[in-house]
Order: sequence, then C-alpha cells, then structure tokens
Amino acid sequence: MRLIDSAEFQRLRRIRQLGLAHFAYQSAEHSRFTHSLGAFYLATRVLDRLGEKYSITRDDRTAVQVAALLHDIGHGPFSHVVEGILGFHHEDYTVDALLNADTEIGRLLAEYSPELSLRVASIIQGTFKPLALAQLVSSQLDVDRMDYLLRDSLMTGVKYGIFDLEWIIKSIEIDEAADRLYVSARGTYAVEDYLQSRYYMFRQVYFHRTLRAAEAVLRALLRRALHLFQSARPIWYPPGTAIETILQGRPLAVVEHLSLDDSDIVFCIKQWSRSADPILADLCRRFLNRRLFKAFDLDMPEEEREAFISAARSVVKHHGYDPEYYFVEDEAGDAEHYFYSRDKTNEKDLIFVEHGFSRPEIREISEVSAAVRGLQKGYTLLRACFPGEVKKEIASFYRDRGPESRGTSA
Repeated sequence: MRLIDSAEFQRLRRIRQLGLAHFAYQSAEHSRFTHSLGAFYLATRVLDRLGEKYSITRDDRTAVQVAALLHDIGHGPFSHVVEGILGFHHEDYTVDALLNADTEIGRLLAEYSPELSLRVASIIQGTFKPLALAQLVSSQLDVDRMDYLLRDSLMTGVKYGIFDLEWIIKSIEIDEAADRLYVSARGTYAVEDYLQSRYYMFRQVYFHRTLRAAEAVLRALLRRALHLFQSARPIWYPPGTAIETILQGRPLAVVEHLSLDDSDIVFCIKQWSRSADPILADLCRRFLNRRLFKAFDLDMPEEEREAFISAARSVVKHHGYDPEYYFVEDEAGDAEHYFYSRDKTNEKDLIFVEHGFSRPEIREISEVSAAVRGLQKGYTLLRACFPGEVKKEIASFYRDRGPESRGTSA
C-alpha cells in the first residue's frame, strides 16, 4: 500500500494506458494506474497457485509482486508515443526509479530491504533468478500482457482481446530442471487463443488508422517545437521545468521524467496553439480539435510506392503544407514486442507447452501448434499520413495503384 500511495505510482493515474487510442475508441480513457494494479493482482493469483505445488521463497514472491506492480513506473506522457521522439525507453527509467534514492519508491524499497530494489530491477532487466518467476512479469506470456489485452478489449469495446485467462492460470507450471515456465497440455488451446488475441488487438486496435494518425500529428508538432527552440525562434515554455530540458534536447533525469504526465504535454500544446509560428499553431489545433491526418495503406509494389509517395508529397507541398511536418510515412510491424517471435537466442521469451499424453514432453509452442506458426508470418504496417484537405486529390491517383475497394483510408 505504501508503494501504491507513492507519488510515482499515483502519477500513473495521469497517464493513459493506450496513449491516443481515445481518438478512435471514445471509452479508452483508462490509465496505467489501473493496469498496474491488474498486473499485480494477476501475479498474486499465479504465485498463489504455483505456491501450492512448487517451493517459492517469501523474498522471491515479494520481488515478483513488486515488479508486477511497478513495471510501468517509467512510462512517459501518452505511454509509448513520445519515446521515439525523445529517444528513451521507459524500462530504463523504471529501473532508475527503483534504484534511485531521490524517488519515493526507491526510498520505500530500500527501507523495506536493501536487496529488494536490486531484485525487482533484475526482473525488469531479465537477469533475475529463478528465471521462471521473472517470466511471470517479463516474457511473451506474462501478467502484463494478460491484463492489458483483457482490459484494453473491455475499455475499447472490442472483442479481439478476449481469451481464457482462467484456463491459462490453471495450466501454468514450472519446469524446475530448465528453470522456465510452461503450460500443461490442457492449456495449449488457451495459449493459442491468447496469442491470436494479441495479434488481432495489434492489427485492429493498437495499429488503428485514427490512433496512428493522431500519433503522427503529435510527433509532428513536437518535432516542430524542438526545431523552433533549437533555432532560437520564439516558443512558449515553462522555464526551469522538464519541458525546457526536453526542448533543449538534453536527456531528462529520472526525477524530471517522473514529474511529467499527459496533462503537462496537453497544456503545452494548448499554449502552442496560439503560437506565432503557423505550422506549430496549426498542428496543435489539429491535435486539440481532432482534425487529424488521413491515411492510406501503401499496399503496392515498391516501385509504385516510391512514385506514389513522391507524388503525394508534391500535392501536400503544392497546397502550402510543409511535407516535413504534413506528410508522414508511418511504419510498424514485424517486431517482437508486437507479435510472438520464435527467437531461440532469447529463450526467456519463448512459450513452452506440454505436448503428448502417453509420453509428454515440453516443447516450444510453434513446434506443436499450426495456429501459432501461422501467426509468425509477420505483419508490416506502412501508411502515408497527410492533411484531410488534400485527401481527395491524393485519392484520385492512389486508386490507380491497386484495387479500388481497398477500405484503407482513415
């Protein structure tokens, strides 16, 4: 309870779990705070069940529970959206916050036990032993993913993320000889369902065109703000704050980073919407008033894609928009973070299941599941985003490069 009541954990109330998904799914207003409590709850349930059969020390149990609770402490405003622009990874800030005496959670952990913060950090970093317990928090079948799939599905109102959580919890086992988790044979179908749910949530929700278009506008306006500041051109900012550090292009100290939440960025955007710079002001107003970019999928041969992008950029420029900020190539996919990957160089992220009944053996799931093998074919998202004012003109030559009934515009 002291960790939950800490300033850093309460900050998660002010960071949306799904970043900008509320632009596409109006009820997706849930926070990292509720998700973190959910991950903690699931970790506790799984540990309770495993503890009935396997020997788990009190210290290991505490470390896993705390890691599940605090795994998202390092997230910045709008969750993952800002990370690429500012060049940080939230897990680095999470570890720093755990080990830093300048944070409230760092002091609380050190007060409870000198070793606890190091053990929790090692779970986040993937070096904790026993590895099987660390996998409950950080793997491709962990309490983080289990919670966010079901929670995000509920809050967006879609059915893609629903899977049989109870059956998976009932089926998780520890392979003590190999120090890894596995799922008993009776739970294999539930894990297949879980992986398919994850795949479709990314395809249909996390990669939604409107969501990604909103992210494109946010990135464009932040890049413009950075450009103005670093060019010594007038731009509003609160002196002596983390916002000034960001505009200066300097990395944030952990305490500065943990002082920011969604509301800080929105407040800056509201101020910048009145900027004398027409590009920054326009992009900010688009973001605040949900006048987002439109998007076309670039599902065409590479040579045609290059010709289309060149022509579309010319249209954007011809209408008085700077393509540097008003034409965005959005790409994502084929990444381990998004879909299940059978990477044998990182065994902690493999999912193992029990196969066979007369002579059961533990095998990697894609070796025994055709459904999972099908998911490993990958998926690449590649879209062009641009102002809605030029959509009709760009659409006129976009249709000439593929089937007319694509259903690909936002």
